[in-house]
Amino acid sequence: MGEQRQHYNEEFKKQTVKYIQEQTKTMSDVAQELNIPKSTLHQWLAKYRQFDQETVHQPEKIRDLEQTLKATEAEQRRKDREIEDLKEELAILEKALHIFS
Repeated sequence: MGEQRQHYNEEFKKQTVKYIQEQTKTMSDVAQELNIPKSTLHQWLAKYRQFDQETVHQPEKIRDLEQTLKATEAEQRRKDREIEDLKEELAILEKALHIFS
């Protein structure tokens, strides 16, 4: 006849969402592992998700962090070149000062 519905308490739902956020597994893998329908997990995630528990393993976060890192490295290289140029200018000025003194 009808299939018996499983009921879960709030704490279990929150812990499951936390588990999902900490894993690098897909939602399908977690659903299969816990034997809970994927649609149910999506509903719990929408309700109980806390973004401070998100891992860095998500592709969007990785891309954002990589872009930030590249921009920071490019800025650092620019500043290093500028410092080297200024050191060279200072050395030239010091030599000119000694010549004209």
